[in-house]
Amino acid sequence: MAAEPFRWAGREHWEGHMEDSRLDQFIRRIMAQRACLNMAAGLIAGMSGPILELGLGNGRTYDHLRELFPGRDIYVFERDVAAHPDCIPDEAHLLRGDFEDTLPGALARIGKRAALIHGDIGSAYALRDAELAAWLGPALRPLAAPGAVIVSDRALGEAIWPAEPLPSDVAPGTYYMYRAVALH
Repeated sequence: MAAEPFRWAGREHWEGHMEDSRLDQFIRRIMAQRACLNMAAGLIAGMSGPILELGLGNGRTYDHLRELFPGRDIYVFERDVAAHPDCIPDEAHLLRGDFEDTLPGALARIGKRAALIHGDIGSAYALRDAELAAWLGPALRPLAAPGAVIVSDRALGEAIWPAEPLPSDVAPGTYYMYRAVALH
């Protein structure tokens, strides 16, 4: 017989275990993000091409990408720049606006297909995130070089991108990795 949940301080417990706090969820997601990006760095080590960062946020991931890829161009797509001043790319590498407006013409501006695309697009709105992810998967295809790695905090769809195995310490569904295939 399954254990019945009981409530304490507004949270459910199952068999004596409380749900993860939002802090625990954040830490797990950030650790997964770092593990996936570090793995991706090895996977694309022999490839040329820029890095694309979808969503600057406060700039922590952009700063990590600069450490992982010191010799590569990193292009950041962001609607409202509010990052730490040390973590804002120069104007040549910052594409301001909604993804729907900036991604379709980005290849002409960047000049080369990306070796790595990272999307940190999640918000507190699951339906909006799912709609954006469904649009984003196909929209990124022309921007990814064959063999590129796509890393995302949201599922972009294996019908578009074959799944890449996750690092062993990343739980499925926490983060997603894909490998770009040649366009037909």
